[in-house]
Amino acid sequence: MNRENLKEKKFALTTPLYYVNDLPHIGSAYTTMAADVVARLKRLMGYSVLLVTGTDEHGQKIERSAAIKGLEPQEFCDQIVPNFISLWKILNIDYDSFSRTSAARHEIIVKEFFQRVWETGDIYLGQQKGWYCVSCEEFKEERELLENNRCPIHPTKEVEWRDEENYFFRLSKYQEKLLALYAEKPDFIQPESRRNEVLNFVKQGLQDFSISRVNLDLGIRVPQNPKHTLYVWFDALLAYITALLEPDAEPTLTNALSKWYPINLHLIGKDILRFHAVYWPAMLMSGNLPLPHQVFGHGFLTKDGQKMGKSSGNTLDPVALVERYGADAVRYYFLKEIEFGKDGDFNEVRFINVLNADLANDLGNLLNRTLNMVKKYCDSNMPSVTSQDIPDTNPLKAIGLSLGEKVQYAYETLAFNQACESTLALVQASNKYIDDQAPWSLYKQGQQRTVEEVLYVVLESVRLAAYLLSPITPGISSEIYSQLGLAIDFNDQVKTAIAAPYDTHAQWGLLSSEQKLGTPQPVFKRLDPIKND
Repeated sequence: MNRENLKEKKFALTTPLYYVNDLPHIGSAYTTMAADVVARLKRLMGYSVLLVTGTDEHGQKIERSAAIKGLEPQEFCDQIVPNFISLWKILNIDYDSFSRTSAARHEIIVKEFFQRVWETGDIYLGQQKGWYCVSCEEFKEERELLENNRCPIHPTKEVEWRDEENYFFRLSKYQEKLLALYAEKPDFIQPESRRNEVLNFVKQGLQDFSISRVNLDLGIRVPQNPKHTLYVWFDALLAYITALLEPDAEPTLTNALSKWYPINLHLIGKDILRFHAVYWPAMLMSGNLPLPHQVFGHGFLTKDGQKMGKSSGNTLDPVALVERYGADAVRYYFLKEIEFGKDGDFNEVRFINVLNADLANDLGNLLNRTLNMVKKYCDSNMPSVTSQDIPDTNPLKAIGLSLGEKVQYAYETLAFNQACESTLALVQASNKYIDDQAPWSLYKQGQQRTVEEVLYVVLESVRLAAYLLSPITPGISSEIYSQLGLAIDFNDQVKTAIAAPYDTHAQWGLLSSEQKLGTPQPVFKRLDPIKND
């Protein structure tokens, strides 16, 4: 994207760097959809935004997955990565930087950072003994393990006993500094439940963690000892910094940090919270670099109340879901129906019911019936009414006047469900209002001015709702704007940020009689219910 017009305010955010040991799953899509919504809102608010996503292509897990396929690891990764890129595209996710840990520039940055930490004395050679989960790429403490030496995050996988020479990072040195950070910046880890988890973990005492592996080919060699390969997390976390490099910039830490650092928001799943909220800030402290502003760990997704997994046959293919129902439908359900930060469930029957109720009936049908009344009662012309003609006590205007600020706060605190619910409350109030006012009766009574006021109030409320939902449903919002005579494509974010900035379009009362209304047509077609075989 060319964002030359948006230089005043900056906001950088990241998704995790996704493992490429398998195709992208719905959990990966969930985090990235949420990140895209935040990025869209910030752009509407006039920020220059950098949304970082990408892939982690090092470690034993990937090495083993490639071997199963009979491929070289890099060849295997090169086959998997395009699946992430294509999924983001069909979900209308507009990222700015796609970071790959296999990139040559990443290796240069990692080695420079390693040297910086090495010189502080925070890295030393030692012996690692313990239980290792290949799926987590992490040593586990005895207290964490389930029965039969099972990983609590991957309970179908047994951990492996390791006794090997490793380089270690002095994490224990940073225990008090981390606790001070959490106390001084209570919003650094969110939501509150995740913050409490981290506090409890750190207060129990931190152990130094190993940052290298022997007998592992896939990864970056330790500069001081090439028989060691850097541990995936020490390597992968730095890909966030690599991603900040301008495409033509020399790969140095100074260049990477010059424009977008520090990162405003790391969005992650709760299974990798410890790496981002404990290891990462400690590493940055050691390297004498500023810390990110916030780490937000969301919950897990289930399907029909059960954990998803290939072994159980309970999976949800995000590509098939989008192809069947459309990007806006998928984005809306997961961000409206699941409180971000908590665990959530996908059920196809509920999915269809929610979308039909909210998008087809409440929002889409309201626009359609109102435009048809404008066609019938106003010769298809926008009513000759302005916001000033409507008293502030009007029930829809009363909601609309403060709604933009309310929804902005919800988005900024990652309460996507509240943003949707507050916006839908205006839509539902609009449906009740038009039924109560009965403009068809008013028209028969010759009360043309009142008819036009009623229709204006409803159309303006639909417009405002479409705008406020546009970070989540850009396609539907664009169609609604088009039918209201406003030529805005919410997927062209640079133009939209200039033509429809938040501080004006999130205010109630924008529509004017000069609008040339489009032809009424459904903006979201009702979904057919699931048929039981």
